Amino acid sequence: MSEPGASRNGVGPSVGELVERFELEKAWLVDPISGREGPGEIVVVDGILESVNWLEGAEADGVTDKGVVVAPGFFDLHAHFREPGFEDAETVASGSSAAAHGGYTSVALMPNTQPALDEPGALERIRLASRASGSPVEILAFGAVSANRAGETLSAMGELADAGVLGYSDDGAPVRTGKLMRSALLYAGMLGLPIVEHAEDLEFTSGAEAHEGYVASIMGLAGWPSAAEVNAVSRDLAVLADAIKDEPRARLHITHVSTAEALDLVRRAKAAGLPVTCDVTPHHLALTDEWIAGARRWAWDALNQDGTSRDPWADSALTAGPYNTSLRVNPPLSTPVDAAACLAALLDGTASAVVTDHAPHTVVDKEVEFGKAANGISGIETALGVLLELVDAGKLPLVRAIAALTTGPASVVAGWPARTATAAARARGLVEGASADLVVFDRTDRWKVTEESLRSKGKNSPLLGRELPGRVLLTIAAGRLAYQDAEADDAE
Repeated sequence: MSEPGASRNGVGPSVGELVERFELEKAWLVDPISGREGPGEIVVVDGILESVNWLEGAEADGVTDKGVVVAPGFFDLHAHFREPGFEDAETVASGSSAAAHGGYTSVALMPNTQPALDEPGALERIRLASRASGSPVEILAFGAVSANRAGETLSAMGELADAGVLGYSDDGAPVRTGKLMRSALLYAGMLGLPIVEHAEDLEFTSGAEAHEGYVASIMGLAGWPSAAEVNAVSRDLAVLADAIKDEPRARLHITHVSTAEALDLVRRAKAAGLPVTCDVTPHHLALTDEWIAGARRWAWDALNQDGTSRDPWADSALTAGPYNTSLRVNPPLSTPVDAAACLAALLDGTASAVVTDHAPHTVVDKEVEFGKAANGISGIETALGVLLELVDAGKLPLVRAIAALTTGPASVVAGWPARTATAAARARGLVEGASADLVVFDRTDRWKVTEESLRSKGKNSPLLGRELPGRVLLTIAAGRLAYQDAEADDAE
C-alpha cells in the first residue's frame, strides 16, 4: 500500500489536508451499492476517486478478503460527542478523531448536550467546533424534539430545519407523550424531516438496572422488562399510522432497537407500508446480559442448538469480574435470543443500519455502583471489529456488514423528503469521479483495544483488553486525510 501522495510542503499530508495521490494495488474491494466485492485497485488523485479497477483472472491471483480491504467511508446515524456541556467526556475534536480511527467519515450527533440542541445557536457551536478541529469528518446533528428535551413543548423546529438539522430526537429519553409525538410527527413531516425515537416506556424503567430475566435475578439487579421497549414502539407506530392521515410526509426512525418483540413490530409495520425505519447497535448484536455476570463470549456462542439461551453459570462461561459498569447501557444488554433477533433484522432488512450509539463517559460517571453508573459504551472505534467478528463466525456476509455501515444509513437519510446534508447525497459506494470517502483496513490484522489505542476521551468500553479484527489503516473523508495508522507500511 502506498502512502497518500505528498502535500505541497513536500511531505505526506496531515489530517485535514487534501490527498493529492493515493494508489492501492491488489486489495479486496467492497462496493455495497452494486453488492460487488472482489480483487481490485483504486487510485485517488486530488481527493477524487479517479479509478476503480476490478481484477480478474491471473491478475487477481492471491487476493482474498482476508487481507487489505477497501470500502466506502462509514456513516454513523447515532453518536454523542458531548459538546457543548460535557467536554470532559468528549469533544467534537476528540470524537471526530475517534470516528476516523473507526473508519467513519460522517457522523450524526444526538441533541442531549447542555444546552440541548433545541435552537440554531447550539448547532452553530457544534459546527464551529468541527471546523476548529481540522478534521474532515462530516459532522451532522439532530435537533431536539422538545424545548430543552423536557417533553413539554416542541422545540424551535422550523428554525432548526432552516439551520440544517438532519431531523429531530429527544434521544437519551423518549418523546414523553403520544400527544407530543403526534404533534412532532406532523410538524416535522411538513418540514420534510423525520423523528428519531428512543423507544422506552419510562413507567417500566424507573429504577431499573439490567434486562429483566435470569441474569438480573441472579445478580440482584432491578429488572428492565422487554415491555418497556415494546410498549414504546407500539405507541409510536400507532401514532405514526394516525399522523400520516393528516401529513403523509411524516417519517419515523426508531433507534437502537434491542428486543425480538419490538423488531417484529417494526417488521410488520414496514410490511404494512408505514414509513418507519430502524437500526441496531454493535453491542446489541454481539454482547448480552450475561457479560454483566462476567461472561466474555459473543452472543452467537451463548445460544443452544435449539435457539435458546445457554446458562453462563452452568457451562463455566464466567471468566471476568461481574458488574463492569461499561456494560450499563440504554436500552440494556438483553439475552442471546434478542441478539439473534437483532442479527436476523439486519439480514432481512428490517433494520436498515448499524449505529454505534457512541456514548463516552468520564471515569467519575462510570466508576460507581453498577445501578448508578451512567448509561453508554464508547463504541465508535470498535464497531467495525465487532461486525467483523460476526463475519468471521459465518453469521454475516462481509458485503452486508459494510452496507450496514454505509449504504444502509445513507438510504435511511435519502428516504427522508428533505436532504439537508451532503451525507444524503453521497453515493456511499466506490464511484469513479466522486469525492473520495474511503476506509482501508486489514481484515485479519487484529488490534488490541486499550485506553491508549482509543482516541476517544471515553474509555468506557467492555472490550478493553480484547483483540479485534480489522485494523484501520487509512480513512479519507471528502478527499482529505482523516486518519492514517502510524504503523502502516508505506509500500507493499
